[in-house]
Amino acid sequence: MPDKLLRVLVVDDNRDNADIIRQYLESTKEYTVEVAYDGDDALRRFHEVDPHVVLLDVMMPGRDGWEVCRLMKSDPARAAGIRVIMVTAHGDLSDKRTALQSGADDFLEKPLDFSKLLAALRRNVATLAARPDRLTDSTAPASPAIQA
Repeated sequence: MPDKLLRVLVVDDNRDNADIIRQYLESTKEYTVEVAYDGDDALRRFHEVDPHVVLLDVMMPGRDGWEVCRLMKSDPARAAGIRVIMVTAHGDLSDKRTALQSGADDFLEKPLDFSKLLAALRRNVATLAARPDRLTDSTAPASPAIQA
């Protein structure tokens, strides 16, 4: 197991969904997971945790996922070093377009299929691994499929 696990911030206003995702990802032993339950909390945790990947629900009260994503991606110190995966129950083309326009790097549909979730995480971590300043050997996952 790596000395330092990859940091994932899960943002979902449905506490059960967020907690299930956290428990599943932690069970893989590849990730350390923090959870936020609304947009404002997500932005606070984003600055505290400095995640590698953010799993961001779209439909939330207050700041929705689109706005939160735009704000995260507008942070010049961190925008290039994070991957945001939007998670929504709406999988139509306009939602995918809006996700990309808000700065999202990837898109998953609810209900989440855990194999697709892991594939999306690994795909996005592989992109980060190309940035040696963001992922070092101490944060690279143990799986050879996702190491740089």
